Amino acid sequence: MNIYVGNLSWGLKDQDLANMFAPFGEVASAKIVTDKFTQRSKGFGFVEMPNDAEAQAAIAQLNGSEVEGRNLVVNESRPKQEGGGGGGFKKRSFGGGGGGFKKGGGGGYNKGGGGGYNRDRGGYRDEY
Repeated sequence: MNIYVGNLSWGLKDQDLANMFAPFGEVASAKIVTDKFTQRSKGFGFVEMPNDAEAQAAIAQLNGSEVEGRNLVVNESRPKQEGGGGGGFKKRSFGGGGGGFKKGGGGGYNKGGGGGYNRDRGGYRDEY
């Protein structure tokens, strides 16, 4: 079982996290998440325990317990949600309206509607 551990003290290391869970059973891995630029702890981590019963016992005992003046948040890790995430860079369509190719306005080479070659609609005109 993969276990989320939050509200960790900034000074804790991976080994400290593993030592917290060791009394409850085998710890396959313990990793505190760090900022990739500063290498400073982000205040949470993950512990992997192969035995679900031992993992549940550790969660029950450690959730809400105080370590270095901070109350831990310990629960079963949920898989990351696919999609959904907001923000970030979104592709934008550049152009859609002007431009085109030779005598075509709007949406490409089109001698007609949509701002193309049409003397009445203000597209590309023959008069200079």
